[in-house]
Amino acid sequence: MGSKGRGKRSRIQPSASAMMKQVQQLQEQMRQAQEELAEQTVSASVGGGVVTVVMNGQQEVQSVAINPEAVDADDVDMLQDLIVVAVNEALKKSRELAESKLAPLTGALSIPGLM
Repeated sequence: MGSKGRGKRSRIQPSASAMMKQVQQLQEQMRQAQEELAEQTVSASVGGGVVTVVMNGQQEVQSVAINPEAVDADDVDMLQDLIVVAVNEALKKSRELAESKLAPLTGALSIPGLM
């Protein structure tokens, strides 16, 4: 009976070890993907190029460009609206970029807060 218990343990050990190795490999791949996302950018331009927002794959705004001709002190609301739309569009593109980069690593997993 004692040898059966040891036999089970030895079968579990390699499988746990292999699983741990896979988890470590996945962690490394995720780290690399996150680094790549920090370097990749997307841009969104609205209002015929009046406002352009550049964002990286980690949803960090890198730059905002505003066409000086569009700056009208009497219509600040329009400019503010364009900035909001451009930021939201860039955010959407950035999330899509992150999803496409991370999906092969996460498979069918749905991990809250990952993206």
